[in-house]
Amino acid sequence: MKKILLLLLASSFSFAQIDRMEPPNWWENMNLNQVQIMFYGKNIAQNKVSVSNGVVIKSIQKTENPNYLFVTIDTKDILAQNLVFTFSNGKKSFAKNFEIKPRNPQSKFRKSYDSSDVIYLLMPDRFANGNPNNDSTNDTQEKGNRSEPGGRHGGDIQGIINNLDYLKNLGVTAVWPTPLCEDNDQNYSYHGYGQSDVYKIDPRYGTNEDYVRLSQELHKRGMKNIMDYVTNHWGWKHWMYNDLPTYDWIHQFPGYSQSNYRMTTQFDPNASQIDAKNCMDGWFVKSMPDLNQSNPLVLQYLTQNAIWWIEYADLDGFRVDTYSYNDKEGIAQWTKAITDEYPHFNIVGEVWMHSQAQMAYWQKDSKIGAIESYNSYLPSVMDFTLHDAFGTVFNEDKASWDKGIIKIYDNFTNDFLYPNPNNLLTFIENHDTQRFNHLYNDINKYKMALTLIATVRGIPQVYYGSEIGMKGNKDNGDADIRQDFPGGWNGDSNNAFTKAGRTSEQDAYHQFTAQLFNWRKTKQVIHTGKTTHYIPENNVYVYFRYNETESVMVVINNSSEKQTFKTNRFQENILKYKNGTDVLSNKTFNLQNDITIEAKSSLILELN
Repeated sequence: MKKILLLLLASSFSFAQIDRMEPPNWWENMNLNQVQIMFYGKNIAQNKVSVSNGVVIKSIQKTENPNYLFVTIDTKDILAQNLVFTFSNGKKSFAKNFEIKPRNPQSKFRKSYDSSDVIYLLMPDRFANGNPNNDSTNDTQEKGNRSEPGGRHGGDIQGIINNLDYLKNLGVTAVWPTPLCEDNDQNYSYHGYGQSDVYKIDPRYGTNEDYVRLSQELHKRGMKNIMDYVTNHWGWKHWMYNDLPTYDWIHQFPGYSQSNYRMTTQFDPNASQIDAKNCMDGWFVKSMPDLNQSNPLVLQYLTQNAIWWIEYADLDGFRVDTYSYNDKEGIAQWTKAITDEYPHFNIVGEVWMHSQAQMAYWQKDSKIGAIESYNSYLPSVMDFTLHDAFGTVFNEDKASWDKGIIKIYDNFTNDFLYPNPNNLLTFIENHDTQRFNHLYNDINKYKMALTLIATVRGIPQVYYGSEIGMKGNKDNGDADIRQDFPGGWNGDSNNAFTKAGRTSEQDAYHQFTAQLFNWRKTKQVIHTGKTTHYIPENNVYVYFRYNETESVMVVINNSSEKQTFKTNRFQENILKYKNGTDVLSNKTFNLQNDITIEAKSSLILELN
C-alpha cells in the first residue's frame, strides 16, 4: 500500500524539470552499490532532494552548472523496488521514479570470451541492412546514402541478427560490432566512435531493445556479444558537450589540443610531464572531446554506464577503444571496478604499439608495470606486433636472419613479457588496418595466416568479409577497407551469405575458413595447450600445441618452393606418436619419415 501511495504521489507532480536521469535504473545485489545518479534539467541544482523508502542519500554534489545534480544513494541490501526522488525549491515540488530491478543470480559470474572463442569483428553499417525503414531517422542528422563511400549505408542490428546462423556455421563463437550507441555527427558518423548518447543505441541501428535481442539471439546459438566501449572520448555532438557539467569534464587547454599520440610517454622514465600530458589529455581528433577520467564524477559516470550495459544487455565482454590514451590511473580504476563486479569478464584494450614490452605493460599484473607500481587490471591486449609481422612476412620468400617466417617465431619468443599470453587477441587485420587480401591477393597466403591465428596461443579475431576474400586499400580512405558485405542489401547482385550466391573464389575462401574454425571449436589442446616451437629452417616454421592427452603439429612453409624436412629434429614433441593426420586435407603422414610440404602452404597434423 505504501508503494502505491508513493507512486500516486509521484504521478501528481510535474516531471517537466527532469530532462535526463542517468543511469536510468540500477539492480539489487550489485558490488557497485554506491550509485551516482545524474539528474539534468533547467536549474535542477536549486532544489532540495529526498528519496523514498528509507534509502540513504550518501552525497548530493552540485557543480558550477546549475542544470546538473549528482545524487549518490546507498543501494546495499535494497531489494528490487521503485524509488521516488522528490525535488523541492520551497515553492514547487516534482518527482522522478528510479527503479531498482531484480538481478539475475548468475550475472556476477557470467562467462566471458576466452581462447576457446573465435571473434568476428564487423561494422554494423556495412554488414547487412535488416530494416531499411531506419536508414534515416528524424532525430539523427546524417541520412542514409549508400552511394557515398563514407556515408551511412543502412546496415543495422536486425541485419546482424538475420545472419547469425551464417556466422555460427562459419565457426564464429563471439561477435564484436563496432560501437552501436548514437553517433549524431553530421557526416562520417557510421563508424560510431564519436558517440553522442552513451545510454542509447543509434536509431539507424535499431533500439535498445533490439540490442538486447541481439544478445538473446547470440546466446540461443551458444555465441557471445562483445561491446566496443569508448572511455577516452565522446563525439562533439554529445548532448553534454554543449552544456558541460563542469569545465574539466573534458580536457581543455583551454579548448582543443590534439594528442601527440606518443603512448610511450605513459611509462617512459625520461619523459617530460608536458609530453605525457599531451598524450593522455590531448584530443584524439578535433571532433572527439577528450574525457577527463581523473575527474571523479566522470570516472563514476563511465563506470556505471559500462556496468549498466553489461546488466541491461547481458553482455559477454568488452573491447575498449584507444585504451592507452586514457588517464592511466583513472582507466585502471574503471577496469578494476568492472572486473570486481564480474570476476570472469574479459576486456581487451586497444594498445596500438609495436613493442611487446610496451604492450605487456598494459596487461593485468604486468611485471613491467610493477616497476613503477602500476597495474592496469586490463585482462587482455591486442597483439599488434604479430599483426605487424603479418603485413610483410608472406611476401618474404627467401629467409634471412630477420626476414621470412622468422618474424612470426620472433614474436612468440617475447611471450615471457606478458602475464597471460594466452589472453592476447590475435588478428591479421581489423577495421583500421590494410585489408589482408589487398596486401597479398593470394588465397594460399590467406590460408597460412589463418592457420597461424587459429592454432597459436591467444584469441583469434577475424574481420568481416575476409572469409570471402574481401579486399580494400586503406590508402584510398577508411571507407575502402569498410565496404558493404555483398548480399547484405536487397538487390545486391552477389549474395555471399549463401553458398549459391558466392562466386567460386569467394566460396574457396569461405570453405577453408569454415573448415578451420569449426575444427578449432572443440580442440582444447589449441585453446589451452602448451606451445613448443622450433627455429625456422628454409622458411619453414614448425610448432606443437600439446597437453596431457593430445598433440598437434603445425607446419607453415613460407618458401616459394616445395620443402622436405626430417622429423627427428622434433622428437622431443613427437615422442611415441607414429602418424599425423592433416586436418585440412585428411592426408596421413608417417612421423618416422621425411615430410614434404608444398610451397606457400600449411599442415595441421593431429598426432596419433
